[in-house]
Amino acid sequence: VNSMNSAFGYVEQGGKLVFVGLVQDDVTFYDPEFHRREMTLMSSRNATNVDFQNVIGALEAGKINLTPWITHRATPQELIGEFANWTNPEFGVVKAMLEF
Repeated sequence: VNSMNSAFGYVEQGGKLVFVGLVQDDVTFYDPEFHRREMTLMSSRNATNVDFQNVIGALEAGKINLTPWITHRATPQELIGEFANWTNPEFGVVKAMLEF
């Protein structure tokens, strides 16, 4: 839930925030900031097994460029030193990957 609540702060002016999935908790945001950014908030949990197969197939075929999404990487040996940075918003982590 914390990542969902903080996601509002990463949306650019006029941008769109999309939550996919379901969380069993309250998602909250500061309304003046939400309106200042004039963002659109959307959500979905209606993906089917076929949808997931299509996405996985596109990923495996290299049709989706993951470079902009995977912003940080570390090996298990590096993780201990990097993890605190990954949880700090100043480091701009979008997706961190642990590589084996």
